[in-house]
Amino acid sequence: MKRQMIWIMIIFLLTAALAEATVEDSDIASGDVSSSPWTGSTSPTLPTFLPSPCSGDSGSLTVSIGLTGPESEPDKLYTTPGKPLDFMVAISNDGMTEVEVQVGVKPEICPFEWFSWTTTSVTIPAGVSRSVALQVLPDTNAVAGEYRFAVEASAKCRSSEPCPATFKVQAFDYASETTVAGTGQFQIDKDLRSMNSGIKSTKSVLFSGSVDALVKNEYMVDAAKGKNANFQEQDAVDNYNAVSLGDALVGTESFKSSAIFGGVGAKVRESYDVQQMEFKNQDFTLHQTGSLKKTAEFKTMDNFTGYYLIDAKQVVPGQKNLKEFEEYFGSFEINRRILFRDAAKSKTPCQEGDCLSAPSIKAPTPSSPSFSSPCSSGSCNDFVNRLNSFGK
Repeated sequence: MKRQMIWIMIIFLLTAALAEATVEDSDIASGDVSSSPWTGSTSPTLPTFLPSPCSGDSGSLTVSIGLTGPESEPDKLYTTPGKPLDFMVAISNDGMTEVEVQVGVKPEICPFEWFSWTTTSVTIPAGVSRSVALQVLPDTNAVAGEYRFAVEASAKCRSSEPCPATFKVQAFDYASETTVAGTGQFQIDKDLRSMNSGIKSTKSVLFSGSVDALVKNEYMVDAAKGKNANFQEQDAVDNYNAVSLGDALVGTESFKSSAIFGGVGAKVRESYDVQQMEFKNQDFTLHQTGSLKKTAEFKTMDNFTGYYLIDAKQVVPGQKNLKEFEEYFGSFEINRRILFRDAAKSKTPCQEGDCLSAPSIKAPTPSSPSFSSPCSSGSCNDFVNRLNSFGK
């Protein structure tokens, strides 16, 4: 009996030991795997830095902007309201790869609508430059003064510094615009004279009948700079037709640039009496100052039935005398351009040593007057001698 009790106690102790070992194994399995002495796995390690998306691609973009036309052209940054300026934007890719470049305009003090584009994209290979045309058109209400804007470029992994640009707007000293459309009678007379610009312009137009559009523009800028015209007259007629017997479009227009007042010495006279005019597009432009100094140009393109006359001449005293005369009766379509220039420069003879020196001619020096003595007495002779000494 005693022996049986000893075996029961031994079995009980073994059972308790096995249960405790099971609980310890379970705790180890639910704990941190890294602390287990039986596992050979290790925790993953993160890199100390992340690779850059621009790795292996470096470089920069460079933007330049300039006005079209020769570098020697003076004051070409000037314009007038409603007249465009043409810029050229150049973008250079100094990187090692081809990029898709986004080019943008920073208008600064200019309205957005003045620019032909404000954003555009250009594909530029490595080490290559591409150019994009940009037109700036100040509106007809633009205030005179200096304007500035900038252009910049950007692409993946590179960008440029903004490139600034400036231009100046000259205001009109005189502007007159007329537009007529309808059926009936209409008359207009204009007379412009400017002594400062040497300009004289007269117009007298009368029509009865029907017209889709008849426009009479005039502009003047005193002391114009760049390519701005001192005077510009634009004219357009669209589809004029006589409706009743006796209807006609009659006009006489004259433009003169006087050489006496610094002009070109050109005069153009235009007369017409037509019963039908499908179209007329005309422009007379005078440059007395600026880049196109001493230039007068007359252009007209007409389709008409009736009478039409052009009388043009240029008279520069002592230099040139040119005349052109054209007269049309019937139905015609004409395209005419007349250009007058006065590029001659006065030159003082021999001032640059390119001719022989003219022999100098000395005018005779008048001798001092002397009086012969009519006297016989000594006192009278003494008076005459003193008189001669006074005149020397």
